[in-house]
Amino acid sequence: MGKVELNKENKRSSLLSHAYELFLNKGFNDTTISDIAKKSNVAKGTFYLYFKDKYDLRDQLVARQSAQIFLDAAKSIEMMPTEKQPKNVSEYVDALINYILDFFQNNKMLLRFISKNLSWGIFRHLVEDPSFGHTDGPDLHVFYNHYLEALKEDHFDCDRPEFLLFAIVEFVGSTAYSAIINEEPCPMEEYKPYLFRTVHSIIAGYRNTGHAMA
Repeated sequence: MGKVELNKENKRSSLLSHAYELFLNKGFNDTTISDIAKKSNVAKGTFYLYFKDKYDLRDQLVARQSAQIFLDAAKSIEMMPTEKQPKNVSEYVDALINYILDFFQNNKMLLRFISKNLSWGIFRHLVEDPSFGHTDGPDLHVFYNHYLEALKEDHFDCDRPEFLLFAIVEFVGSTAYSAIINEEPCPMEEYKPYLFRTVHSIIAGYRNTGHAMA
């Protein structure tokens, strides 16, 4: 990467990181583009060289933060002792969910920021933008390849594995927000057994729906 490109990437990263800080502390609605530019020490016009508007920046931040959570979850599974490694898809997904729920229990401000958008935002980037994660953000493809490998090792037949992942994450993301932030329909620890039961039903519904994975 040349000096000009590096400078551009540094400015973009600065805008993202300072916007993230402002969104967490002031809230998205109360943060202006001028606030973000000022905190990043750039002119307001510079903001529009990198983002269409505040909503575009927010969407990229949600994708970035969500991708990092999933990547960290996959890494945490890799670090498990051999005897505790997941033996099938259900156990792999359980381990992912446990990590994600524990993370959000300890990072409620981030959960409020992501809100219920822990789903297609990141998968849209994964499916439609092959370059996503190859610059300054986390490489979501690393996580997705872990997921596909878990399906393959379990001989899990599914013609659209991204749909299965979307269904699981959509459910878990919404449930995490409701149970952790609002304690609805009850606190998360009480709801967890029902959450896992539902996720296992989703997985079972996708098994043998397509051709065997190569």
